[in-house]
Amino acid sequence: MAIDGLIILEPNGRPIIQTNFKTTSPAYPLLHIDAFNTALANSSNGQVDPVLYVSAHQGPSACCHMECGSGLRLLCPVSEDVDALYVFAFLQVFVDTLQDYLGEISSSILRDHFDVVYQLLEEMLDNGYPLTTERSALRDIVLPPSLLNKIMSVAGVSGLAKASSNPFTSPIPWRKLGIKHNNNEIYFDMVEDLRAIVNKNGTVISSQVWGKIETNSRLSGTPDLLLTLADINVLHDCSFHPCVRLQRWSRDKALSFVPPDGRFVLMDYRYAPSLPSTIVNTRQIPVPFSLLPSVTIEENGGTLNFTLTSRLSTRLIERLTVELYLGEGATGANCTVSSGGSWGFNPKTLKLRWEIQKAPQGSSHTLRGTFTTSKPQPQPSKAFQITFDISQYTFSGLKVDQLSVSHETYKPYKGVRGRSCGDIEWRW
Repeated sequence: MAIDGLIILEPNGRPIIQTNFKTTSPAYPLLHIDAFNTALANSSNGQVDPVLYVSAHQGPSACCHMECGSGLRLLCPVSEDVDALYVFAFLQVFVDTLQDYLGEISSSILRDHFDVVYQLLEEMLDNGYPLTTERSALRDIVLPPSLLNKIMSVAGVSGLAKASSNPFTSPIPWRKLGIKHNNNEIYFDMVEDLRAIVNKNGTVISSQVWGKIETNSRLSGTPDLLLTLADINVLHDCSFHPCVRLQRWSRDKALSFVPPDGRFVLMDYRYAPSLPSTIVNTRQIPVPFSLLPSVTIEENGGTLNFTLTSRLSTRLIERLTVELYLGEGATGANCTVSSGGSWGFNPKTLKLRWEIQKAPQGSSHTLRGTFTTSKPQPQPSKAFQITFDISQYTFSGLKVDQLSVSHETYKPYKGVRGRSCGDIEWRW
């Protein structure tokens, strides 16, 4: 399964970087750029299907795309029978690698580091097939940019750090030999994402929690780690970094691995609460707040009255946003909110946005106001879109039970923390 190439578009729709399309005509990438820009221009809310059909003279093809950084778009044209998930998996790995090398991704940063981006593309995508995607191996081939290296190279100073002449000497593809750190430490972040739908009665009708263990390893030598987790019976559909020994997980439900150096995702999982054998229906995961919405439709407008209450007893809900699409023809809104909140109306997306930076445990927040529209019969969306973050909290309650190290004499510092976010569709 081959990918024809990769194109990076600026926010204005112009290509800033693209690979060589060796097996296609020069017009082939332009057709996909034009197809995406046309689909985006015809979209009323700025949302475009992630896979677009493109008609070309050599046959039909597809354009897989995803957003990254500050409004940038990555396009992947494919003309063969290729699984779309295969394409999106490569795009995500490429974006993660760019962030690892460059930090924030924007048009200006890509222009400043054209050489690094093209070198990464050459190493990661070989004639349409993903090749070297492990970051530790890539760092031996493509040096990360640094201000000192740039100044020295412009000044013509020799003796700078160079790429390894033999980057694949390590028997472990994801870890180099001879790694040394002054402080040996490893950090585990349990990150969970709740996606739910709540009906107008406030009942959760669909909910799923997907989680991952983000790891940052700064360990010297070649440590062999054994990580055990508490209450793993609630974890399902698990997937792992290549460093994890699957046989040990299948037998003992323990994570045995030699970690890469730096940041990586150790495992992904889906959280499902444990249920007695007598219960057939899946228990829904509760939403950490309640919303009492009142929307009254009137001629050329309407009245809004929302009350949001935190259900948590020990944690803050942070960066909580409530959005409501006011419908075609909406011209404005006039609202008042309780302390700690702010609101705004976007005339382009026609959405009312209510933001609460911090919602303390058990607190209530209100928004009251009116909106106007040029249409006699307003048709606002029948659902709110709510997003939030919670620090030091996980829906699953997943914890690290024990971490042991072998093949090394030191005892590393271990840091563990939880973090949750959510995206809720709340109907009224």
